[in-house]
Amino acid sequence: MEKLSIKQIKLQLIKMAKTQQKSQQQQRQTGTRGSEKIVGEAVPALVEEILGRTGFRGEITQVKCLVQEGRDKGRVMRRNVKGPVRIGDFLMLRETEIEARKIKSKVTKGAYT
Repeated sequence: MEKLSIKQIKLQLIKMAKTQQKSQQQQRQTGTRGSEKIVGEAVPALVEEILGRTGFRGEITQVKCLVQEGRDKGRVMRRNVKGPVRIGDFLMLRETEIEARKIKSKVTKGAYT
């Protein structure tokens, strides 16, 4: 085993850091799994029905919307929306393949249904 000088060790560490930075940049460019679908154009969807509120504090509104254009044109989807929304609004969906889960329980006038 040969002894390395401090200068040689520093050079090796710099090389390792550069290769790590290159791999991280390549990973950022390729994105995460499934993000290729999201990169495309946004698709308009018309809000047809408001299903209820969800989220820990009720800040998310679950709606049914009709996709207006794209591959899934005419499909009715359940989506979660953050912020104010009402029937007749248009949502711009970045992807139309994933649908929101149903709200499990509703509390109506104090009774669980």
